[in-house]
Amino acid sequence: MDFFFIGDPELVTAFRFIGIRGKGVMNAEGAKAAFLGITRREDTVSRSFPRMEKIEHCQILIITEEVADWLGDILIQWQLSDQYPLIVEVPGMMGKLPGRKTLVESIREAIGIHV
Repeated sequence: MDFFFIGDPELVTAFRFIGIRGKGVMNAEGAKAAFLGITRREDTVSRSFPRMEKIEHCQILIITEEVADWLGDILIQWQLSDQYPLIVEVPGMMGKLPGRKTLVESIREAIGIHV
């Protein structure tokens, strides 16, 4: 299974230590370019953003919560499209964003466990 990470440049380095390639982004434009480069595989994306490496067969895309916010509707449309890569959101360098639930909190809520 092939993984790829989009997020803070510092986290890209951390993910490389465990064998996951990534793209560091600092703003919404960079996040959209990286996401489209992975999910759409269009020549127009590579022409517009020539330094974006082409990623083949990515099945799980790990993104930070901040990148998810930057992607907005693009991300929602992709998640509803039932296509690969699957998207996994993780907290960024500054920790969990306000108002976001952790995975454990979501699971507890889904199965009805309240402690």
